[in-house]
Amino acid sequence: MDLHRLRWASRRGMLELDLVLLPFVENVYSTLDEAEQLRFDNLLECEDTELFAWFLGKDVPEDADHKRIVDIILSHTGIRGETT
Repeated sequence: MDLHRLRWASRRGMLELDLVLLPFVENVYSTLDEAEQLRFDNLLECEDTELFAWFLGKDVPEDADHKRIVDIILSHTGIRGETT
């Protein structure tokens, strides 16, 4: 996905998600390897409520790829440590 479309797809219906996803796209996405970028692209297809719960540690993604990219995102936000 090109960077412009990625920025657009990262804008969500919740300000809290925008504050996590947009800086990640701007500062980290380009440093990810192709597999991690694909994980992120796929993560953007998830519902906002799921993303919100995962980023706040209220729930853990069942999908291993989603869990991996959520952990990567969280490691760059300072919100909290990796999911368990």
